[in-house]
Amino acid sequence: MKIVVLRYNAGNIQSVCFALQRLGYEGIVSDDHQVIQSADKVIFPGVGEASGAMAYLKARGLDKVITQLQQPVLGICLGMQLLCHYSEEGNTPCLGVFDAKVERFPAGTLKVPQVGWNTLFGMRSELFSGLNEATYQYFVHGYYVPDTPLAVAKTNYGRTYSSALQHNNFYGVQFHPEKSGKAGEVILNNFLKL
Repeated sequence: MKIVVLRYNAGNIQSVCFALQRLGYEGIVSDDHQVIQSADKVIFPGVGEASGAMAYLKARGLDKVITQLQQPVLGICLGMQLLCHYSEEGNTPCLGVFDAKVERFPAGTLKVPQVGWNTLFGMRSELFSGLNEATYQYFVHGYYVPDTPLAVAKTNYGRTYSSALQHNNFYGVQFHPEKSGKAGEVILNNFLKL
């Protein structure tokens, strides 16, 4: 199986590759259009900032490549947010795969960014096969996608928000399955089996 991990100016690519290795797979890190298009699965990871990441994707024509992919695609954290149509971070138009907007957690009573373990509920996707309701995943984010009909899992942090999205062959998770121990490995493995 050919698994491509998208290379762009966002961190966290190595930890995704290490997680794949733990599952017995080798990820190919690439921003080459043909390599990406010929993959069986594409992982769109990300730790970074939306406007700079989108500028990089557009400069290399990756914005058009990503939105036209037909194979299963998994966006992680910033990768999921960039698949939405707009992010308040840097007032950034994004890829528009998910009809959803990314908003900033309000300052005040909540510690922003949310860093640490939190639970998922309302899980309704093959990504979560074999996991119990209220499973824990590891989060690091200051921006979030409000609850939407596209949500296939939700989390509460001062409000209920979408912690996983799904539309056609595109999947997105706000948390980091590659940093979430066994439960995260189950999600990655389920994605690779799609």
